[in-house]
Amino acid sequence: MPIVVDQYQRPLHDLRLSVTDRCNFRCVYCMPKEVYGSRFHFLPKHDLLTFDELTRAVWLFAQLGVKKIRITGGEPLLRRDLDVLIHQISEVEGIEEIAMTTNGSGLDTQRAKTLQQAGLRRVTVSLDALTDKIFKAINDVGVPVSRILSAIDAAIAAGLHPIKVNMVLKRDVNDQQIIPMARHFRHTGVTLRFIEYMDVGNTNGWRMDDVVPASEILATLQQEWALEPVAPTHPGEVARRYRYQDGGGEIGIIASVTQPFCQACSRIRVSPEGQIYTCLFCSKGFDLRRLLREDSLGDEQVMQALKSLWAARDDQYSLNRSKATGSGPKVEMSHIGG
Repeated sequence: MPIVVDQYQRPLHDLRLSVTDRCNFRCVYCMPKEVYGSRFHFLPKHDLLTFDELTRAVWLFAQLGVKKIRITGGEPLLRRDLDVLIHQISEVEGIEEIAMTTNGSGLDTQRAKTLQQAGLRRVTVSLDALTDKIFKAINDVGVPVSRILSAIDAAIAAGLHPIKVNMVLKRDVNDQQIIPMARHFRHTGVTLRFIEYMDVGNTNGWRMDDVVPASEILATLQQEWALEPVAPTHPGEVARRYRYQDGGGEIGIIASVTQPFCQACSRIRVSPEGQIYTCLFCSKGFDLRRLLREDSLGDEQVMQALKSLWAARDDQYSLNRSKATGSGPKVEMSHIGG
């Protein structure tokens, strides 16, 4: 089948599968306790896509050009028997890489090894500070930094590399941790990525004043070390890459607020209950679950629906960001995993 492109000639290449809407953290920029408290109703099990449905979805998307799968959440390690799903996906022809983004709290040596043996190849771990006081205030459930650092070590030991660490920066919350975090991960082979605080969803109280822009992040780092830009490894790469000139490794900066990369976006997202989102900032999804559970629809019919959906895609939220776009309803980050 020929390459499928959208209205801006962007090909479909990456699929992000959110396998659960649940998370054991209550990060203030993602799942604040005021919203996701004890009375919040998460999806019941029967609403979630089954492993067979997720695998079929991957196969269908692979026919349309998808090469890379990223497992997300919520916190994906809360989905029971996740290694079984990863093994199933790894056997889909055309899929070249399976990665996962996790908060790391449930990743120990044995689980990392099990996931690697199932077919997982790379892990990105979220860590927003190196001091317990700041990190516990952000995750808001008292998880210490040491547990996440141990998870990173477990991933390295299992061969899930290169490891990336995502740090979401929020003004006057953890921006003083830029240098300590960079210093910690230099010369480790781990790539630290700084992420501008984004206006995903409607529950995190986002304000532009809270954003630490990419230019400031880079200037802060350059006060300590000489950095030089690195060419992207593939079209649509979201992070701007830099290497330490002394050989200390790489860092990345993801600047979807101040330096949008919509022009090359090749990602599509599937939520835990089977809604497709063609942009991180979508307000409404496309009901894939209904198609997958409709006995009268064969693979070819579902594939044509997916092809038409991508072909009609014209999302450019970050390029068009304004007061008008920002005030509209958007799917929550915790639901589709970024």
